[in-house]
Amino acid sequence: MAMPLSSYVAFISILFFSIALQVCSDKKEPRNMTFVDRGRDVPAFSADSAYQFIAEQVAFGPRNPGSEGHRLTRDYLVRKLQDYAGQHAVYVQPFTHTGYDGDTYDMSNIIASFRPELSDRIMLLAHWDTRPRAEKDPDPRLRHEPIPGADDGGSGVGVLLELARIFHDNPPPLGVDIILFDGEDYGHESDLDSYFLGSRHWSEFPPVPGYRPRFGILLDMVGAKGAVFPKEGFSMQYAPRLVEEVWSVASELGFEQLFPDQRGSQVADDHWIINRKTGIPTINIIHHKLPQSRYEVLFPDHWHTHKDDLEIISTETLQAIGDVMTTFIYNRIL
Repeated sequence: MAMPLSSYVAFISILFFSIALQVCSDKKEPRNMTFVDRGRDVPAFSADSAYQFIAEQVAFGPRNPGSEGHRLTRDYLVRKLQDYAGQHAVYVQPFTHTGYDGDTYDMSNIIASFRPELSDRIMLLAHWDTRPRAEKDPDPRLRHEPIPGADDGGSGVGVLLELARIFHDNPPPLGVDIILFDGEDYGHESDLDSYFLGSRHWSEFPPVPGYRPRFGILLDMVGAKGAVFPKEGFSMQYAPRLVEEVWSVASELGFEQLFPDQRGSQVADDHWIINRKTGIPTINIIHHKLPQSRYEVLFPDHWHTHKDDLEIISTETLQAIGDVMTTFIYNRIL
């Protein structure tokens, strides 16, 4: 459900004048990286609710650009975020991309702002599109078919929708912008320039010029059974103190097995684009296997296959991610 142009203009005007834009001189670390236990109450995260948000996305079918599932999911996400953030605090950033087949695909980044009156902000990120091909599927007949994307795309969005519901009922201690990127997973493996289309567009054409949140946290493939989240390499390069704090929270909560104190691979993802193009320190919580070498990237077996369906989603994994995120946001950030 794309908003009319007048609503876009009104939203941008409100957000631009309500946020005192600040420029961070250190592009590798956020300003104010002091994190302590604040003794604040932390609202409860519901893994069952996050799971339901994932199931509702999967029910629309594959969400690859140009598909009916893609259109239906965009409208669903806008409605959900409007329910939680308010109609005028949700902005759809449209853009187009010429695909490999020569067709022009309509895409949309979806942005929801909580407590837009505050200048001190963070951003929480995920991609909402799904892979248009399953090139890793063991069945060659299925490799040209789009994947269900319950984990790769659906899980990060499901966690952020549950956080949006929590923010509605329990205003966060600082401003939070949820950004759902489109077109992250469009490209062929040999064509990195056709990945991360939404984050590229958002970085090059920011809806609010000069937007400078403290930092960003990207959630990608955060819902599967047996998930493990090593300290992703680019995250450690651009915002190591932020990584260490998030992993410290996970350890305090008893999730050391999911968040091992070990450096993982360098995974090119939306955060890589944002760090390079905007200088906003952004980390990635992403399920990948501990590498044998620095340059090896190993993803779970369901990655880019038709096994990426609801059967591989675990409420235990979702609960761990949700508990870490709520504790960090509500009780660690000064």
